[in-house]
Amino acid sequence: MLRIRLNEPGSGQDSGLVQAEVWRWDGIGWNEFVTQQDEEFLRSGEELSVSIPAEPGLYRVDYSIRPSEAPFVLSEWEGPELRTTALHPAPFKLKDGTLWGYIDDEGRTVIEPRYEYAEDFQENGLAVVQRKGGSGLIDSTGRERVKPVYSFIAPFSEGRAVVSDHTGYTLIDEQGKVVTSSRYDYLNSLHDGRALFSVQQPDGGQTLYGYVDPQGKEVLPAVYEDAGDFSNAAALVKIRSGEFALIDPAGQRLHTYNYPFVGSPGDGLLAYQAVENGAYGYLHTDGSVAIEPQFTAALPFSEGRAVVNTAADYGNAYGLIDPQGRRVIPANYYEVQQLGDNRVALGTPQYASQPYRGSRYAIADAATGRILSNLGLLGVNNYQQGLASAYDDKATFFIDLSGQKAAQPPVIQGTGTLSFSGRLIRADVDQRTAYYDRKGEQVWRQSGIIPLRPPYSVLEKKYKPNRDYLVYYPVVEGIASSEVARDVNERLQKLSLAEGVGSGELSQDFSYNGDFAVSFFRKNLLVLELNGYHFPFGAAHGMPTRIYTPINLRSGRFYKLGDLFKPGSKYVAKLSEIVGKQIENDPQYDYVFPDTYKGITANQPFFVDEEALYLYFTPYEIAPYAAGFPTFRIPYAEIMGLISTEGDFWQSYH
Repeated sequence: MLRIRLNEPGSGQDSGLVQAEVWRWDGIGWNEFVTQQDEEFLRSGEELSVSIPAEPGLYRVDYSIRPSEAPFVLSEWEGPELRTTALHPAPFKLKDGTLWGYIDDEGRTVIEPRYEYAEDFQENGLAVVQRKGGSGLIDSTGRERVKPVYSFIAPFSEGRAVVSDHTGYTLIDEQGKVVTSSRYDYLNSLHDGRALFSVQQPDGGQTLYGYVDPQGKEVLPAVYEDAGDFSNAAALVKIRSGEFALIDPAGQRLHTYNYPFVGSPGDGLLAYQAVENGAYGYLHTDGSVAIEPQFTAALPFSEGRAVVNTAADYGNAYGLIDPQGRRVIPANYYEVQQLGDNRVALGTPQYASQPYRGSRYAIADAATGRILSNLGLLGVNNYQQGLASAYDDKATFFIDLSGQKAAQPPVIQGTGTLSFSGRLIRADVDQRTAYYDRKGEQVWRQSGIIPLRPPYSVLEKKYKPNRDYLVYYPVVEGIASSEVARDVNERLQKLSLAEGVGSGELSQDFSYNGDFAVSFFRKNLLVLELNGYHFPFGAAHGMPTRIYTPINLRSGRFYKLGDLFKPGSKYVAKLSEIVGKQIENDPQYDYVFPDTYKGITANQPFFVDEEALYLYFTPYEIAPYAAGFPTFRIPYAEIMGLISTEGDFWQSYH
């Protein structure tokens, strides 16, 4: 590649952001995009260069300049919160896949979409984002404060955040500095100035728990067999089998409990078992019995009440009790969920013969047990600001403390959740995100159009014949021939399984979700990735599916693997050999089942990009389910002698 300096872009501008695109003439048009080494925006005024292949040809450089934004100031608004962020994470479906950026209260893009995922800004003005497979932190201007080098970053708590990488867990401060001297097998967030950690003893021995302080010092060494987080300056720990204790932040025992099991405290009460594998009751923190053992399950107290189960043999008979053990709500419900604000959701199976398919919920007063409403809700979240997100067979909406549909809009067709995001309301419904103002007016939604290159684009269509079946499938626009366009799009709809499904209910014993993304687009070749997830009701897990569709947008031809190679070439044997060597020599494929790989087939599932061919296998085919779709990258340089470089497939993107 040659590096060419550009003199004009940015001249005369005090500041701004410049981005360049390089296109090559392929004899028909400016159809060949030249990938750049640096995909970041550059400040104008700096030296701007582009990369051009070291081979003859005509090249065109397109560039754009936009003013750099002033640092975005977090706004204040009149409400219960003292400060709320005016930036909201938003997903954009683009030709490079779904990327996340941030919008303001008016729906304007403030931080360009360039993240694989983006979370809400926290009170300290930082947000967790994912990029290049790792997690990092940015501020409200989009400036990177912590590089995306971690596999996980938890929300900040007491000025610290838990992070993890391949070496283990540690704590960082708000400047991204690591404050713990050691890496741990497990580390939880700070509570009352203490963070719970665990370490495994040498040679696969017992796991023990201790606590570090905000400076990362091990103030309580790892000597406990089990432990919980601190709350109200106390934490429950397991000293040894049959002995539990409530300790203070200095490690001093406040109370000791000699029982086979003691649970975490809630409202001054702790669930316990008097005999091993026996019934559950509750203790006062001083160790005296508050409620005699009589339950098959007992959850922690909250707001003066606890959810208990009285069914034997792992059945479901849930109710609600007060601190004296009195039944506030009788234990005859399949589910009971405490929602906050002294409200509970009472669930009964939608289908008595198939309770695993979910419940319908009524809303009750947790203090009196009185049922307030029975709207047939299929899902309900905790209350916030006196409202709870809920959905029924048709729509997602808010309910108020009376359990009725709230006057607060919006009401959105589909299944999902509503949540408050500063001045706005975020709607995650039918696997798509939108934002509304408090009057219910939509201020932003995910676009359903993915622009490629004029005249081509991909339009998103939705197919939802019932609440258990949802597919977003692609429609390619801009194909010159209407007949070719019809054939291509009919085939894509069929491959996406976006047809032929009934009304659901008991006649449908599974759920299905499908979606798509642009995997690769260059010249005339469009590769779409069609993903699906089929879940039989009552199964341990569902089965994912993945199909790549390499399409010539001029001819409408869907290419097969063999179309890439010379007629009569022994590509199956060669590719089988290459994949076999990768399995044998590359540690990343250690998960492959021994002796299961027997080579590839002539029509092996595959996809391509500008640099390589990729072959993949379905779950369970050669590896465990958790391995997903084992994928093997084969650079073209390894197989150029087999590729038909004059063939239709290769020429469609070269």
